[in-house]
Amino acid sequence: MADLSNLAGLVSEPSGEIDSSVSSVSNRSLRLAEKEKRKGVADPFGLAVKYLSQVEAGTVVRGNDELERNMVRVETVALSKGLPPEVITMLLDLALSLNAGTANCTRVLKFLLPATVVPQEAIVKGVSWLCVGKMPMNAQVLFVRWVLTVFDLIDCKDDLRSIYGFIFSFVTEENLFPFICHLLYLLTMWEHVHSYRVRKLLDIQAKMGRQPFLTQLLALYKVFRPDLVTLSLPSRARTGFKNHNSTWKVALCAVQRKNKSAVLADQSLSLDVKEKPSSRKRKLHHLAIPPLSSAFDSNSNKKVFRLQELRSFKELLENIHNIELPAQMGSLLGSALALHYLDCVQDESAFLRLNFWLGHSLQEEFLLCPVDGSSDNTSEACRFLSTILFTQQFLQEGFSSTESFLYKFLSVWDGCLLRPQILDLLSDIPLMPSFYMHKLLFEPLKQLYFTSTVFFKCSVIECLNSMLVKWLTWHSVSASEGGLDISLNSNSTITMTLSGFMDSVMELVRFVGLLASEGLRLENCHVLLLNQTLAFYETVCDMFLKYSLPLIIMPPAGVFYPALFATDSISVDRLGYIMFRYRKNLTLAKKQEQQREQTFHISRNTYKEFNRNLQAMVNSMWNSWWCIPGSDIEIDKDLIALSKVAEPWCRFDLIHHPALFSYAIEFHQRTGKYWNWYMEFLFNQGFDGLNNFIQTNTGHGSTLNSQEDGQPKSQP
Repeated sequence: MADLSNLAGLVSEPSGEIDSSVSSVSNRSLRLAEKEKRKGVADPFGLAVKYLSQVEAGTVVRGNDELERNMVRVETVALSKGLPPEVITMLLDLALSLNAGTANCTRVLKFLLPATVVPQEAIVKGVSWLCVGKMPMNAQVLFVRWVLTVFDLIDCKDDLRSIYGFIFSFVTEENLFPFICHLLYLLTMWEHVHSYRVRKLLDIQAKMGRQPFLTQLLALYKVFRPDLVTLSLPSRARTGFKNHNSTWKVALCAVQRKNKSAVLADQSLSLDVKEKPSSRKRKLHHLAIPPLSSAFDSNSNKKVFRLQELRSFKELLENIHNIELPAQMGSLLGSALALHYLDCVQDESAFLRLNFWLGHSLQEEFLLCPVDGSSDNTSEACRFLSTILFTQQFLQEGFSSTESFLYKFLSVWDGCLLRPQILDLLSDIPLMPSFYMHKLLFEPLKQLYFTSTVFFKCSVIECLNSMLVKWLTWHSVSASEGGLDISLNSNSTITMTLSGFMDSVMELVRFVGLLASEGLRLENCHVLLLNQTLAFYETVCDMFLKYSLPLIIMPPAGVFYPALFATDSISVDRLGYIMFRYRKNLTLAKKQEQQREQTFHISRNTYKEFNRNLQAMVNSMWNSWWCIPGSDIEIDKDLIALSKVAEPWCRFDLIHHPALFSYAIEFHQRTGKYWNWYMEFLFNQGFDGLNNFIQTNTGHGSTLNSQEDGQPKSQP
């Protein structure tokens, strides 16, 4: 018995251990359950997402407090932090399936803001729900608008392009048509353009007339397949796709800034939240060139070489036929290799897409919501415009979207904001017919010019001089007498006859003459403005000889005489050079007219005007008689007598001229009063323009010295 009792005792001890072990496990389970419960309470968003994912068709919506409570939780997080990709997919399916009702469908779409990217499969599934036809029309429009808003955040688009035909089928829906055209424009590639689609769009155009959004889509089709789209389309069509999604874009930008996402939205989405709802100004903290990103899935079977993978120019040459354009065309502006590719391949569709991106960005950031002038915003906008300017100079052609933006921006510009960048871009615009120049260019510039400082006036004259040089250079390279392509943008060509080209150049030169004359009068012949004006006429005086343009335009009296009587020697010397070059050009033009019959002739009035200016300059500087009866500068003798100036007729010769008098004094103190020695001394000071003018028109100059008669000559 003792043994049994001992055995029983041995058995009873392990029994106690088991009980305590079971109790310990039970307590642990309770703790874990409690922890999970607390975790669930601490993560209401996760529970709300789980609940909404389980909502099925037929769920009671009206009066469903639990559904409303969970919807509010998700909406709060979406508007503050954005939604992860998997939640975007789930909520989009919930909304478009109408499982939570029609009202909640539009509600979900309005707060569906991605924190990072939008899964491609979510959009594809959304299009499939669109094809079912259950949604009301306002929900369908809202869905397509949402897709356009987040288009640049879609992770890849190859599957989306594979259902291009399904999307195209909605062009027959009148309410959806503008937005479907916009989406098709963003998705279209060469393989999508077929004759039956072109015919369908042309039939719609015949019924609806020329709609801007339809014209844009047809223009893109024509780029890919000009053999299918024979319709004549305007070369400078206005922007066809309006912005209807500004509220979404503001909220999306705010979410991205908070999350500091690695995936950047389109620049047009990068807008600050407005501090005051009544103000239309927004800050440009995110006006940046987007990074290069692929338009196709990395697992795609397409044999492509992505631009972001390029590391050298050699790789570009080796893979130039397999290179894939990025998902966002604006990213090309930030890569030198990408610009090399764009320049080498000359892909019209790429230029069209880039023009669209630029036009949309400039419209959004500068016209709809102008820069507020703070240092951060101005520097951001300055870098962006400088990048566009560098790109245009690199490609040696301007963008039509930039040109359109400038014409609109000039009407609201104050002349101060981003002045160097705006004027540099303005100098790049291609030539336009003369009847457009007054309204689009001359009138807004004239208003700014006459109400601004002298330094702005100098900048405008310099800008227009640069513009004229580019026009003339283009003409000298590509002009022919019958007709020429005067567009600096090879992808937006306008054909103009030589006569039309000359009319436009003439209007520009006359406009600058008007600005310069009035500007010099208002600014009391400011020396900087006078020299900028003379720099412009240094270009004008050589148009025939240097640029092969049979057009010679003399400077107006409001420019010629202030330069002739200027108090600084540089202006007088530049005028001498200009008159010397005018004589060279007119002499050659006269000689060519005498040798053979030409289509264009220099006007007799031009010769008369030159001779009148030449006579005034020679008489005043060489013959010591500046006030000639019957000339432009005739002054009454009694009025001259009142001035009590001794020998007033010689006050503007080479000795007494205010600009040269200091040199005459210096020469007299050093040497004496021999005239030809003084001429040699004067022209050795670097006055090559005056030297050429005097030598050509009087036969005297620095090369004619005392060797002619063996002794110095006294002043005549």
